[in-house]
Amino acid sequence: MPVYLRLGAEDLVRCRFTVSPLCETHEAVRTVTRRERHGYHLPWLRRMRAAVAALDLAPIQLLMPLRGGYTPDFLGPPPEAPFNASWGFEEELARVRATSTAIAREELARSLACTPGAAESPAGRAMLADPAAAVQQLADLTERVWHALIEPDWPALRAVLEADIGYRTRRLAQGGLEEMFTDLHPGLSWADRTLTIRNRGDFLLRQDVGGRGVLLMPSVFAWPDVISGFAPPWQPTVVYPARGMAGLWQQPAPGAPDTLIRLLGPNRAALLGGLDEPASTTALARRHGLALSSVSAHLRTLRDAGLLTARRHGHQVLYARTPLGLALLGQA
Repeated sequence: MPVYLRLGAEDLVRCRFTVSPLCETHEAVRTVTRRERHGYHLPWLRRMRAAVAALDLAPIQLLMPLRGGYTPDFLGPPPEAPFNASWGFEEELARVRATSTAIAREELARSLACTPGAAESPAGRAMLADPAAAVQQLADLTERVWHALIEPDWPALRAVLEADIGYRTRRLAQGGLEEMFTDLHPGLSWADRTLTIRNRGDFLLRQDVGGRGVLLMPSVFAWPDVISGFAPPWQPTVVYPARGMAGLWQQPAPGAPDTLIRLLGPNRAALLGGLDEPASTTALARRHGLALSSVSAHLRTLRDAGLLTARRHGHQVLYARTPLGLALLGQA
């Protein structure tokens, strides 16, 4: 059923983007649970099979109803810090640990009620009997999941998320809020200052944002869903699949055309051919298995030749192909 977010004049100027390693951690658990619906992530799932087997994910999975029910908001509270601030997983996890007993009890009960028999199960009864202990148990498990499943790939994940935000802000500058909102996900629509989110949830929510604005959060693991429904006291938030996530786990294509390799050399040709989305030097070095200094030198040469552009985005410089670079690849 849809979620309706009504935005007033103050909300329109308070919409902002952010990234959340905590959100990605929990969405990764959801991906493991629903692996048949996540073909894009099969290479990651295969690689993480042993790490997943070593984790007991049952307490978190109990709170992730398979048919689109409610998952406690306190498990992934919307980030308070602006994008690119000094804010990371540890700060987000500290907010989870600080969840009040009243909020934990209410949200745990609401979530468990979405799955027949969950509240009466031994784990469900333990959570409801001692919500404070449940919060700490869930936080401890989330931390283990982060270190095992997300942290090793976080630089690559963050590069995709930041590239998406760069693209969305350009869409906003070019076409305004309507063009940006409607491009986020097929389940989103914008009309009469109302953002409508059609997701798999079984509840209807109409919310006046009330001057707080909307937090827009790209996610690699949210695909194919768009997620919303954060009610007070939480910041209204929309989590949507990041653009470019489909190619994250794919191996680079087997090389550029031979003529391009002879012209540029194999490493420069691979870097140019692999830039389907804007990316940083660090992300490209990781993707292609090259030294950071070598990638930096190659990118500088490609930029000086007019094949790439370089644009600062927060603390990173993102590289993207120019029309000349696309033409050289035969994609113009």
